[in-house]
Amino acid sequence: MTAKTREEIEIMREGGRILAAALQHIVPYAEPGTHVRDLDSRAEEYIRNAGGIPAFLGYGGSKETLPYPATLCISINDEVVHGIGTRDRVLQSGDIVGFDIGMAYPADNGLYTDMAITIGTGRISDAAMRLMRVTKESLARAISFVRHDVAVRTIGKVVQQYCESHGYGVVRDLTGHGIGKNLHEDPPIFNYDEPRAAATRLTEGMTICIEPMISVGTWKVKMDPDGWTIRTADGSLAAHFEHTILVQRNGAEILTEL
Repeated sequence: MTAKTREEIEIMREGGRILAAALQHIVPYAEPGTHVRDLDSRAEEYIRNAGGIPAFLGYGGSKETLPYPATLCISINDEVVHGIGTRDRVLQSGDIVGFDIGMAYPADNGLYTDMAITIGTGRISDAAMRLMRVTKESLARAISFVRHDVAVRTIGKVVQQYCESHGYGVVRDLTGHGIGKNLHEDPPIFNYDEPRAAATRLTEGMTICIEPMISVGTWKVKMDPDGWTIRTADGSLAAHFEHTILVQRNGAEILTEL
């Protein structure tokens, strides 16, 4: 992965601000009784009106799986990531809901940013609140280690040690990633201590996504028949937080700061 130019970084800064604003726009509508598809429609409308293109809508697909059908990944309770945002599902009090959103900006040959948060709807349990708090804190701790010449392995160690010290499972089948000209670029950013990541070092000007995906129970996951929604294998609650990060000489800049 190559470092971004000053011009590219500035475009990603602007895109990150817009993406964060889009997510802030959506969150107040995530109340008990809200249809998932309505939140997705709001996300798409906001991004397009701001001059961007939804990054996930139409993404991927294979002979077995249709392209992703939504702008907003909406993952509820035991769903870890990639919950389909066009489903006919209504949020309930006590749900915890992960919102994962990405955008190419500007619309004409733009650069990508990506982010995620997990929130509660209505009155949620203390256990759910604690899971969200620890997952969010693990992301903040990982970001605090980002700087030029740090091994990618370090990021995973920080997330894993912090979350496992609280008794949580760290999903291993999914990772963070580089980002910029493409939604997913090298290197993979593991959320656990992966020896293969020791040889890869962060360099000034790189842009990456760090995204802990943490469960109350097992780290193992399974795929739904829709070919996209990934949930915990044991049905336990999961949380997900993510930021797009610029690697700097002596630290990091969060490009998708809320």
